[in-house]
Amino acid sequence: MQHDQSATPVRRSVVVQEFTNSVLDPHAPMLGPVENGGTIIANTAPGCWGPMITPRLRGGHEVTTPVFVEGAEVGDGVAIRIREITVTSIATASGHDSSPEGFCLGDPYVAARCPTCDTVWPETHIEGIGQDAVKCDVCNNPVKPFEIVHGYTVTFDDTRTVGLTVPSDVAATFAKRADHYSALPDGSKQHSILNYAPSDMPGTLIRTRPFMGQLGTCPSMPMPDSHNAGDFGAFLVGAPHEYAITPEQLSEHKTDGHMDIDAVRAGAILIAPVKVPGAGVYMGDMHAGQGDGEIAGHTMDVAGSVTLQVEVVKHYPLDGPVLFPLLEDLPPLAKPFSASEKAKGQRLAEKWGVAHIEPLAPISVVGTAANLNDAIENGLERAAKLLKVSVAEIRNRATVNGAIEIGRAPGVIQVTFLAPLAKLDEVGLGDYAREQYDL
Repeated sequence: MQHDQSATPVRRSVVVQEFTNSVLDPHAPMLGPVENGGTIIANTAPGCWGPMITPRLRGGHEVTTPVFVEGAEVGDGVAIRIREITVTSIATASGHDSSPEGFCLGDPYVAARCPTCDTVWPETHIEGIGQDAVKCDVCNNPVKPFEIVHGYTVTFDDTRTVGLTVPSDVAATFAKRADHYSALPDGSKQHSILNYAPSDMPGTLIRTRPFMGQLGTCPSMPMPDSHNAGDFGAFLVGAPHEYAITPEQLSEHKTDGHMDIDAVRAGAILIAPVKVPGAGVYMGDMHAGQGDGEIAGHTMDVAGSVTLQVEVVKHYPLDGPVLFPLLEDLPPLAKPFSASEKAKGQRLAEKWGVAHIEPLAPISVVGTAANLNDAIENGLERAAKLLKVSVAEIRNRATVNGAIEIGRAPGVIQVTFLAPLAKLDEVGLGDYAREQYDL
């Protein structure tokens, strides 16, 4: 797990064009090192659907090779300022899925197999268009760990502001040059989902609002990338393939880098836990847009360019992420108080002899688990640990000054609320709130 970066000069910026095989492995070499305060620039590949129909990939996504951050030690955090997210795909496809029987060992995201020749993680190629287009190199039979039950192909305007779903003939045109229209990075190994050419709801106009479905730090044991979270990670517990783990291992080693939280977008600040030396910052699964919950199971996965600035936070107390969203992404009750509201509060304090009104700042604590109820409990417990208060107090603060938000069903949530600024200062996070919300 040790990464000797001593012979490599520390760089102010690192450009990432390499991808994992969909497994985040702390024993594998990292890129970098990038200096504390430095910049990471990446060209990311689409997540979900492309890797999901590419059996050789072992995690359901295709994320960037992790980057070593100078000075990041186990028990620290890394503050990730998301400077830019730009969609480069011209088109993509997505939809609600099913998993045909016989095409995997327990988990279609992790252990795809060809049921004809019984090859696990088979090499495959594209032959034709549609949901039988991915063919096994060994026996030339279709291999489809996933099918689209109801899907769409969408193309974006030149400003990447809106998308429009297209009819079947246009979807077929995109499929014929799938890698071009999806803008697959040169280092990507996935089959583009445009090869499936779904077209079940043409003529639908869609707003874009790009964000990163995967952004975080390397887990401390090998883990399929899409399963680096409490909900998807639960599928690894007792699994019949080589990435099987115990509940205790999942809790200890995951870093919750796969969140699908739509507020993880340009302008936000994410604090991620460090569980391996150098942190191993990685990213992927860019989405052109998504409603809370990602209730279809998938959304518009796109290629894109990302610029991050990273900074070490010493002695970070949590095993999961916290987020400082954009002001406009905060729930109404979790927004900072205006000058007018503060003045009214001060008059109340003077009227009733309240000596001090505590300064407050927004924060969003991420919780993950196998289901949403348990994810809420996880988020509440993390927030209580962060502020060194009781879970009951967090429940109250999230009720009167915040909200529980759903990142992804089945089990990623945000406990977003106004926290005492003095408590955030105690754990080294207060200045991020001041920066983000001009406090």
